[in-house]
Amino acid sequence: MAILKLDHVVKRFGEFTAVNDLSFEVPEGGIFGFLGGNGAGKTTSLRMALDIIRPTSGAIEILGRKPGRENASQIGFLPEERGLYRRMTVLDTIVYFGRLKGMEPGSAKKEAERLIERFGLSEWTKSMVEKLSKGMSQKVQVAAAMVNAPRLLILDEPFSGLDPVNQQVLEDLVLEMAEAGSTVVFSTHIMQHAERLTDRIVLLSRGRKVFEGTQEQARATLPGRLRIDAQGDPTSLPGVLTAKRGETNVGWTAWDVSLKPGVAPGDLLQACTAQGFALRSFESHRPSLHDVFIHLVGPGQETVQ
Repeated sequence: MAILKLDHVVKRFGEFTAVNDLSFEVPEGGIFGFLGGNGAGKTTSLRMALDIIRPTSGAIEILGRKPGRENASQIGFLPEERGLYRRMTVLDTIVYFGRLKGMEPGSAKKEAERLIERFGLSEWTKSMVEKLSKGMSQKVQVAAAMVNAPRLLILDEPFSGLDPVNQQVLEDLVLEMAEAGSTVVFSTHIMQHAERLTDRIVLLSRGRKVFEGTQEQARATLPGRLRIDAQGDPTSLPGVLTAKRGETNVGWTAWDVSLKPGVAPGDLLQACTAQGFALRSFESHRPSLHDVFIHLVGPGQETVQ
């Protein structure tokens, strides 16, 4: 079952098209990455799913029905543009958001205290939000999104403003939420978080979908790359697309090899064995999601490895 589905969704702001004929499905369970550079249409798409803004055309289904207020108790949302009540304490803020989602006071307080402890905010439990640093305020907002243990947790650029230690804390919490049964959708332009967390991804560029699938399917869009030391010329081997010669040392030559689409590194190794092609070393390069992004979208759009 798809917990979130967009079907040929378009969103225009005057003459500007922010989202262009976007279709994808998020299956229930697991962690789904919504990836793209700044201005790719990620935030606009999530706001439409939450009924904050309406699409120009197309259809959206969330939790098996149209977007609307009746979904609120089963959804947690961290917006890209943060907003907290500055004159409330840390504890009261998180409890308040839990109560808005239909939690009982005692349950909301208990879960708020657990999240405060996990985020290292215990010292500031009774502090006003206005007294917190940007990073601490970010942690409070993340806790407010998670407090109701939502069926669907949507995080828009959740790692922005967090130092590396707290980024790791958040990654661990996201994994815990998914293991406990929540479906997590998070948007980001930082590819390393997506690589560590996601089961499936959608990649956007200028409002259009350029890829949807698993990480391995994404990497398969790139030619396989190898670094080998060989005595012969690998261009004669089946499956080799290009081979760039490097240094030669005592009869062995280093080669940077690109494989034809659909050819795996193991296929080339098998061909070398079958033909008696002499190898001294064989190193496969696994493409990163940043490599995939550059391949599918091209340089010039802001992402971080």
